[in-house]
Amino acid sequence: YYQRPDLKDQLYIAYCPERVLPGNIMFELINNDRVIGGVDIASTEKAINFYKKYVKGSLYPTDARTAEMCKLVENSSRDVQIAFANELSLICDKAGVNVWELIGLANKHPRVNILQPGCGVGGHCIAVDPYFITSHFPLESKIIGTARNINNYKAFWCIEKIQNLKLDFEIKNGRKPSVAFMGLSFKPNIDDLRESPALFIVKNLTKSSKNEKNYIVEPNIKSHSDFSLSSYNDAIGKADILVFLVAHDEFKIKKIPSEKIVINFCGIKLKNIK
Repeated sequence: YYQRPDLKDQLYIAYCPERVLPGNIMFELINNDRVIGGVDIASTEKAINFYKKYVKGSLYPTDARTAEMCKLVENSSRDVQIAFANELSLICDKAGVNVWELIGLANKHPRVNILQPGCGVGGHCIAVDPYFITSHFPLESKIIGTARNINNYKAFWCIEKIQNLKLDFEIKNGRKPSVAFMGLSFKPNIDDLRESPALFIVKNLTKSSKNEKNYIVEPNIKSHSDFSLSSYNDAIGKADILVFLVAHDEFKIKKIPSEKIVINFCGIKLKNIK
């Protein structure tokens, strides 16, 4: 732009970070507040006039550099908060404390709002954007970088827990267990598998399994190039170990036989366990 002064007053460039939630994109595209930053004042004004045509939320003008950094900071903030929750889950596992109950009680404090831990962090934003900051400012982004490491490690920790559970089952029963993996998407109730820690866990464990029966359940997609998908009921009925990776609504309303071994990484409230 600055190398082509002949385009002055002809080319206008502005940046407006998206703020949409998968599964609710059209509503949030229209109703969420937006930050808009142009390379100059004229570009900012033209972009604002464009977004005014359909955005009902407030529009906040700034410069392009600040607008771009705003997007990275928003997702890095979420990543740090999730990392705190995931780190708590590691601590509670060793301390013999129910992390879900602990977080629920801690959040009764009027100024505490701890997020829910999971098997990692996925998606095309939160799991990616922090690296743009850490790569350019490695000495200054200690918390952001550490949070990324914690959230990446959580998936490997889950893999180790599942492997240990499978080995314990084999020792006690004299045979390898069949395992049902519940969920592949990077968050509940969507079909988006991008950067999904659940998908990473399933790929890792099924690739290393030998002559073992695995059931992969993902109600939000019809097929997958690497797996043969199973129904929830089929997986529940046939698998020895049930691994809940994603808290899909479909997983909350079924009965689970008491003889099944359940490992719950997503804090889903399993109903009617009998």
